[in-house]
Amino acid sequence: MNVSQYISNKIDGADAGSFTSSVTKIAIISIAMGLAVMVVSFAILEGFRNEIQNKIFSFGSHLQISKYDTNNSLEVEPIAGPRLVEELRRNPQVASMQPFARKTAIIKTKDEVLGVVIKGVDEKTSPSSMRQNLVAGKFISFSDSAASNDILLSRKVADKLRLQPGDKALFYFIQNPPRVRQFTVSGIYQTGLDEFDEAYVIGDIQQIRDLNAWPDSLVGGMEITLQDFNRLDPVADNLYENLRYDLKLDKITDQYAQLFDWLQLLNRNVVIFLILIIFVATFNMVATIFIMILERTNMIGVLKAIGATDNQIRSMFFFRGMSLTVRGIFYGNLIGLGFCAIQYFFHPIPLDPENYYMDRVPIHWDPFIIVVLNVATFVTSLLAVLIPTYLISRIKPVTAIKFD
Repeated sequence: MNVSQYISNKIDGADAGSFTSSVTKIAIISIAMGLAVMVVSFAILEGFRNEIQNKIFSFGSHLQISKYDTNNSLEVEPIAGPRLVEELRRNPQVASMQPFARKTAIIKTKDEVLGVVIKGVDEKTSPSSMRQNLVAGKFISFSDSAASNDILLSRKVADKLRLQPGDKALFYFIQNPPRVRQFTVSGIYQTGLDEFDEAYVIGDIQQIRDLNAWPDSLVGGMEITLQDFNRLDPVADNLYENLRYDLKLDKITDQYAQLFDWLQLLNRNVVIFLILIIFVATFNMVATIFIMILERTNMIGVLKAIGATDNQIRSMFFFRGMSLTVRGIFYGNLIGLGFCAIQYFFHPIPLDPENYYMDRVPIHWDPFIIVVLNVATFVTSLLAVLIPTYLISRIKPVTAIKFD
C-alpha cells in the first residue's frame, strides 16, 4: 500500500460524523441508484422487446417466401415445398423452416358470425412457434394419415364467438363450389397483438390442401427462422439473389414495420434517459470531491509543506473517489439485480395486456449489458473524480494552513 492510499483509508475513517460523511453517503446512493435504474431499465426494455419480437416471429418467423403475385390477397398461389426446403437447407444461416398456407373463412355459431383467416401449419420440419402463445386447452393434434380437425382460436375471437376448448364450430369457405367444415376448438392462444388476435385461426395445413385440391407437395409459402436475427438484412439479400424468378421474399421487419419502428424508438428514448442518469451521478461525484478538498484544505497545506507532491495528494483523493464508486456499484447491482430477480421469478408487477401486449413486466438477463453498464459507471465516475483534483495544484501551503 502506497502513502496516498494509506492516507485515503485514514480519511475514510476520520470522516465519520462530519459534513463530508453525509455528502459521501449521498454520492454512494447516487451511484447505486443510477446503476440500479440502468440495470432495471435495460432488463425491462430487452425483455419487452424480446417478448414483442417473439410474438411477431411466432406468426411470421424472420423471413417468408411465397409465390410472386401482384394480387394482395392473403390466399396465394402454391409453391413446391420439398424443392424449396432442399434449397434452403444448404444455407448455413437458416435455423428452421415452417411451411404454411392461408385461407379466408366465415365462422358461424348459434349466436354469432365472424370472418377470419385460417393459417395452416404442420410440424414435420420443426415444432410450431405458436405453442408459446397457448393459454388454454392443448395444441393441434397432427396425424400422418388424415387432416386434423383441431383448431386454435385467439382469446378475442373465442370471446366474440363464445367458444371454449372442446366446442365445435362451422367454417364456411367462399369458393367454387362453396365448402363447409366443422372444426373442434382444441386450444386458445393469445399474443396481445391485435394484428393477429382479431383475425387469425390456426389449423392443420392439410385441411387447406384438401380444400384447394393441392397435393401434399404444395404449400402456400415457407417461413424461415435464421440463426441470428441481427443478420436479417444481409441473409435476406443473399437468399433473394438465389431465389427463382417466380418467388418473392418478405422480411418480417417490412411486414410489421410500425411495430419494429416503435421498438426502435423505445431504444433511443432509453439511451437518452440513461445518459441523463450517468450525468447526474457524475455531477454528484464531482461535487463530493470538491467538498472533500475544501474540508481538507488545511491537511493539503500541511502535506505540501512537508514535501508531498501534487500527484501524491491528487492520488489520495482519487483512491477516496474510487472507494466510493466501488461501494456505489456494489449496492447498485444488489438493488438492480435483486429487483429483476424478484420480478422474473415472482411477477409482482402486472401489466394490462390490452395496452402492453403482455400480462406482466418482462425481464431479460443479458450479462454483457450488465457488465457494460458496470464498466461505464466505474469509468465515468473515476473520470469525474479527476476533474476537481486538479484544484490541488493551485493550493498554496501557506494560505492553506491558515484556511478555516
